[in-house]
Amino acid sequence: MSEPRSAPTIGQIVLSRQLQTLREQAGLTRDQAAKLLHVTAATIRRMEMSEVGLKIPYVEILLSAYGLDDAERAEFIRLTEEAVKPGWWQRFYDVLPDWFGGYVSLEGAAKTIRCYEPHFVPGLLQTEDYARYVLKFGEVGRSDPGRVERRVALRLERQKLLTRAESPPVFWVVMDETVLHRPVGSSEVMRGQIDHLLAMAELPNVTIQIAEFASGHHPGTYSPFVLFRFAIPEVPDIVYIEYLTGALYLDKAGELSEHKEAMDRMVAHAESAGRTKEILARFRKEMWGL
Repeated sequence: MSEPRSAPTIGQIVLSRQLQTLREQAGLTRDQAAKLLHVTAATIRRMEMSEVGLKIPYVEILLSAYGLDDAERAEFIRLTEEAVKPGWWQRFYDVLPDWFGGYVSLEGAAKTIRCYEPHFVPGLLQTEDYARYVLKFGEVGRSDPGRVERRVALRLERQKLLTRAESPPVFWVVMDETVLHRPVGSSEVMRGQIDHLLAMAELPNVTIQIAEFASGHHPGTYSPFVLFRFAIPEVPDIVYIEYLTGALYLDKAGELSEHKEAMDRMVAHAESAGRTKEILARFRKEMWGL
């Protein structure tokens, strides 16, 4: 059985968008580009949107039609060959849904990750034990031990980006107070998770804020979402929204601006990072007397 196609790397996303720009600069429509490859215009759209892999023979034909010289074509092909190499997450293809592979790719390439979570500690901040309980009971009808452990391993691998030596992303999360009061696993699991949050909050690139019940309604009380920002100008900001069987990736200007405004208002609404550390420490003491 063949493995499913890996989620696009950030390099693929950049090159796909560059193909669209080159086509437009050459004055060709998607229909005209499609005729060069004997495919449909929908295939060209999917190539430009990183929904399918970039095939080198197709890219070579398009670059020639778009007017690139020999040196420019050679460099673009070289970059394409590098970009289409599978990411590290591909080895988890057996437990990685197609719709989540893109998230892992974007997460690893992001300069800033801003997250609102009303239900659970975000995956990047979960302890191994906490993650195991969440993943065990979070999949309907697919909670066999082997699959759960594979997904735990994937989550722990993802977390390494927060402490990597070279340019770790800024991770800024707003969590509802609900997260503290929803038991996940045993009392020991929850205590370990609170300790881990306190430790992660000390990292210079991690900011954690809690929106307390007493502060009332705020713009994000509808659903969790993640906002990615990248250092690469060709890649736009992207909002990720997950549901039970899939996810949405939003990059239209109006959608982005509304989510950015909601996030900014939630940051202002929630307790400060310093106050949040006090809340976590107080919660730990009240629950376990420590």
